[in-house]
Amino acid sequence: MKNFLVLFLILLSQAASAQLTKEEKKIIENVKKQMPQTLRMLEQLVNVNSGTLNVEGVRKTGDLLRREFDKIGFTTEWISLPDSLKRAGHLVAYRKGNVGKKIFLIGHLDTVFEPDMPANPYRVLNDSTATGQGVNDMKGGDMVILAALKALNTSKLLKNTTITAYFTGDEEKSGSPISVSRGDFIERARQSEIALAFEGAGGLTSVADARRGSSGWQLNVYGKQAHSSGVFKVGYGAIYEASRIVNEFREQLSSEKYLTFNPGIFVGGSELAYDSAAIKAQVAGKTNIISPSAFVQGDLRFLTEVQKKEAREKMKLIAASNNLAGTRAEISFEDGIPSMEPTTGNRNLVQILDKVSRDMRVGRVRAGDPGGRGAGDISYVAQFVDALDGLGASGIGSHAPGETINLKEFPVLIQRAALFIYRLTRQ
Repeated sequence: MKNFLVLFLILLSQAASAQLTKEEKKIIENVKKQMPQTLRMLEQLVNVNSGTLNVEGVRKTGDLLRREFDKIGFTTEWISLPDSLKRAGHLVAYRKGNVGKKIFLIGHLDTVFEPDMPANPYRVLNDSTATGQGVNDMKGGDMVILAALKALNTSKLLKNTTITAYFTGDEEKSGSPISVSRGDFIERARQSEIALAFEGAGGLTSVADARRGSSGWQLNVYGKQAHSSGVFKVGYGAIYEASRIVNEFREQLSSEKYLTFNPGIFVGGSELAYDSAAIKAQVAGKTNIISPSAFVQGDLRFLTEVQKKEAREKMKLIAASNNLAGTRAEISFEDGIPSMEPTTGNRNLVQILDKVSRDMRVGRVRAGDPGGRGAGDISYVAQFVDALDGLGASGIGSHAPGETINLKEFPVLIQRAALFIYRLTRQ
């Protein structure tokens, strides 16, 4: 009898916690009714090539979304960038009010697939899978944003809310300088309280409350050119020293959690010309000449600014200490995308989303491993607002031919996003 009473109380507690309001049930119904239209729109977006450098294609993708936001009462703007950046610009859709939290929703219009790559139009493979360029990353995510807001608008639940949906046109390869390509983006985000990004979801159970940042490093090594017969007497040369330094990086830093560093290109010889922007080199040498120069360029990924700074100091020390005879080295660093550090505010958002998911009877939601994600647009603004990422479409094969979207989870992710936004605008 005692065990039965305990079980009854547990079930009663679960039933009490897993409840949706009348308005929320209606939101879910709206999403379901609008799914045929949502899928047609997704197909349209996917079939427009919008590789980052395809300025016309990115603009066309933005125009398609812009028309839809105009229909549901958002004010829309196209943010142009200087011609020197060779980027299309960004789409912004917003509305202003005085109800609930001020929310900043993040998507992007571009994909990694440029026009000269093999075409992969939208195709339904079976009842649970479709494929197409950017179908998951991130045109599926863009549609989660649009469809969720459409469902809320149908129930007239957007009235007096403050919501900005920002779709960058160069997330996959940001225009430089970042201060220009992300200036407006950062400024608008700072006027909000919560940022939600719709990069690919880790299924229905995982989201990102933290993402690693990325930066670059360049190592120049110099040696004494001489005949190779004296390599261990005259001096070891630049290639040996560069190898020592890179291996020391690996031995001393590779065990630190969330820290990675990758030498992406390594060149050395007697004549060396390197284009750091194109990451290409022309090099010449002879087997009987001790190499006078070597160059290594790589990336450094980190979870916090403290971790980044400490890693850089260690790398500087390794490059400057215990140099092999007849060699010297210089290392420099370049900032890229900042990290999205884990915070209490971000964890609170996970808890709110988890409650939404359980109320929908979909299951628990947890923060995923930050080491499993790279940097993203949300990282530019996470230091200013509470933030959460990974709310978009689910699938496999992002950035590769045959990229897919999970059509079974897609409607549920839209429903969850709509309820999440609704609850935040009622706080």
